Amino acid sequence: MAFVVTDSCIKCKLTDCVEVCPVDCFHEGPNMLVIDPEECIDCTLCEPECPVEAICSEDEIPEGQEEFLQLNAELSQNWPVLTEAKDPPDDADDWREVKNKLQYLER
Repeated sequence: MAFVVTDSCIKCKLTDCVEVCPVDCFHEGPNMLVIDPEECIDCTLCEPECPVEAICSEDEIPEGQEEFLQLNAELSQNWPVLTEAKDPPDDADDWREVKNKLQYLER
């Protein structure tokens, strides 16, 4: 069972979760992070670190967010691994409460 990054991460791209990952399964895209399901060991360390609650277990994906399971698997194959926290985008706070952000995903 893997963890999944969902809609809430888009345009926030907070990296608190990255440094606690023992297997470096996070990948960084232009405006979102994803988890490689093949690398994730289901350790649960990342989930509580996310300030916008964008990470969940694949068996607890919120209704309407199911496509993020496939997106994480697909995008993690193309995006580079991220192993250290970075500063968030300048406008990350403006996006924290915004819902349904899939249209803003940059590949």
